[in-house]
Amino acid sequence: MAAEAALAARPELTVCIFEAKPSLARKFLMAGKSGLNLTHVEQTKAFLSRFGRASSKLKSQIDAFPPYELRRWADDLGADTFVGSSGRIFPAIMKASPLLRTWLRRLQRQGAEVRLNQKWLGWNDDGHLKFVDVKTGYEQVIDAGATILALGGASWPRLGSVGDWVPMLEEAGIPCAPWKPANCGFEIDWSDFFKEKFGGDPVKNVRVSIGEEAVRGEFVVSGKGVEGSLIYTLSATIREALEQEEKDGATVFLDLTPDRTEAQLADRLSTPRGKRSFATHLRKSVRLEGVKAALLRELVPEMAQASALDNPKALARIIKALPLKLARSRPIEEAISVAGGVRWSALLYDLSVRARPDVYCVGEMVDWEAPTGGYLLTASMAQGRWAGKAAAEAVLPEDEDVPDLNDELSEEERDFASDLPSFTEEND
Repeated sequence: MAAEAALAARPELTVCIFEAKPSLARKFLMAGKSGLNLTHVEQTKAFLSRFGRASSKLKSQIDAFPPYELRRWADDLGADTFVGSSGRIFPAIMKASPLLRTWLRRLQRQGAEVRLNQKWLGWNDDGHLKFVDVKTGYEQVIDAGATILALGGASWPRLGSVGDWVPMLEEAGIPCAPWKPANCGFEIDWSDFFKEKFGGDPVKNVRVSIGEEAVRGEFVVSGKGVEGSLIYTLSATIREALEQEEKDGATVFLDLTPDRTEAQLADRLSTPRGKRSFATHLRKSVRLEGVKAALLRELVPEMAQASALDNPKALARIIKALPLKLARSRPIEEAISVAGGVRWSALLYDLSVRARPDVYCVGEMVDWEAPTGGYLLTASMAQGRWAGKAAAEAVLPEDEDVPDLNDELSEEERDFASDLPSFTEEND
């Protein structure tokens, strides 16, 4: 997206894309394996709120390329997008490869050059870029007018995101926050019986809460713990709780029957069960069965026996707030995305680097995170577009007619941009 934006702003520029792998956009293609979720139908304000503390820093970039503009961009490439039942936006054929092929052909027509198997080694003593061909070992030096780094994070290393560039940037005076897994699963020490019987089963229509946050949806029981979209949405909060309670783990609470109140549950549970077993009574009275009933037995075994019916209010209370203790996050290599990377304090408003103004940083290599649902992809592309336009402006002579980044900002944001030369630690 950065290359496309730079060439759109200044077609006569020479724009080269250097890729360390034998092919481009491997993580983009992986995202399309289960259906390419491009973005979300939410209004921009709600959309921005998904980025938490980074919302204010990403606002200008996403305002300039909001979800509906990304959808229009994809449709121009033949994606024929549609809105799914959850508000997520997908291309008609769901896969990423047709969209990527069309996009790369358009970039080629625009004049972009692509150089594969070129691993970046940092800068030489003259400040020029160093690359090595990973197949031949041939090294070369590139003197670029502007450089946009989109190096990824540290998740899915086999796709190219290994995070090994951090020492090079820190040596160059570009501070980076440590990597942390985001959109990840969490470990629980399940019993062998539970793992074997229910590992891989989805837990549908539940509400998970931690602190003041509560989200409704579904998650999956894994052999190691829990994972899935509902868990990913809360992963940042869970991770922070684990950091604060490292020895004791973090506890989330499951509402196994979010459509019934605690009083309604207690009333139904108090009906005479006759000769029915405890499990049958749960199923008949409150529709608690399968993996949900198994979670009750696994986590609070004393409440999963007939004697628990002697106090239906207490049983109802547990069903509405079943404690689930999470020991630790899964390894960062398994995470969908990461937190950490280049600190915002290292970047100027146009995403150029304070220590090297001709270098820009975008995407997952910057210290922000978001849940799944199209947010990661949209923000990464918005940052690429923002930096591409900024780089095109920076390399032009002052007397040239250059697209102004502030053209797409409100008057209030233009004042903010002119008054604020950089993101500061206070805004981190």
